[in-house]
Amino acid sequence: MKRIAVLGGGPGGLYFAYLWKSRHPADSVTLFEQNPEGATFGFGVVFSDRAMDFLRADDPETADRITEKMETWSDITLVHHGQRVTIDGVGFSAIGRLELILLMQERARDAGVDLRFGTVIGSVAELADYDVIVAADGVNSLVRRSFEGDFQTSISYLDEKFAWFGTTKRFETLTQTFVTCEHGTFNAHHYRYSPTMSTFIVECDRASWLKAGFDQLGPDEAKTRCEEIFAEALDGHGLVANKSNWRNFPWIWNDRWSHRNMVLIGDALHTAHYSIGSGTRLALEDVQALVAALEAHPGDPGAAFAEYEATRRPIVEKLVRAAKTSAAWYADFPAHMQLAPLDMAYSYITRSGRIDDQRLTAMSPRFMAEYGAARTVPAAG
Repeated sequence: MKRIAVLGGGPGGLYFAYLWKSRHPADSVTLFEQNPEGATFGFGVVFSDRAMDFLRADDPETADRITEKMETWSDITLVHHGQRVTIDGVGFSAIGRLELILLMQERARDAGVDLRFGTVIGSVAELADYDVIVAADGVNSLVRRSFEGDFQTSISYLDEKFAWFGTTKRFETLTQTFVTCEHGTFNAHHYRYSPTMSTFIVECDRASWLKAGFDQLGPDEAKTRCEEIFAEALDGHGLVANKSNWRNFPWIWNDRWSHRNMVLIGDALHTAHYSIGSGTRLALEDVQALVAALEAHPGDPGAAFAEYEATRRPIVEKLVRAAKTSAAWYADFPAHMQLAPLDMAYSYITRSGRIDDQRLTAMSPRFMAEYGAARTVPAAG
């Protein structure tokens, strides 16, 4: 019998605990989460149109349980200079983060996982009796911080600021709203994740953040100022805060994915900028790869960890590269706002370098027809 400890009760940790215990019921799986049961931060979790395919292929029951709770749409909307540009054929789905975690908790509990909420692990030494330790404890991972040199950890931060809110305003699509005002330039990513709630992420360059006085404002005052900046988009609705502090996005990478009997997954291992909406998907895919590797090497965690990294690393590196390219576009969005709305929309949808004109025409024929027509119109004068 194996004794497995999972640190972190987010989607990745819960999914690993459930998946391993359901397939290996004789093993002991204990999950430690420092927060009380039912507590979470953030609002919606977004998945691209095909992002559930990887889960359905391996675990159709869980995929179906998640899908039935999701809000879905087939377009992206970009709002710039008061003009709305629709990019068709770019489907997404979203589910409330708490809804997803509660579903995963139920799956793990039904499988027989020992879920220990409100339990703070102060040192890895407290887990000495476990055969395998899965670190799913996020950007502030205890396991990773305890052995940063062994994991060859690197951490850097973007200069831009962002804050994660919710709102009762229902948005029909994933929407990017760009605003210029007396305080500077601001962008909001917003999308519905339930019939009555939407995620609303506000971001800006550091100069605008300082000019708006956010470095001096308390949480309530900052929320009010964001409501004022995006009053037109919110259409009379307010913002909802939940640990909605201003942050700098952290780039976390580990050149070594395991050390001794410890292995990293999800944000403890790598981060991908929220603009490509792949953080939760990456964590769940990490779980699938780790479970497959452990099953291929029973009784030999070292060999399993080596296979996990060898199999998964090229895929993650490709997505992280795309995320960094996307983040670089957002870092320069004040300059992109000098473009006409259609030109900015084209720049936005091709920002990661993964979509060329041929693919975009097949994916978004209405947008490309509109964009092509605008480019053939002679300039005035």
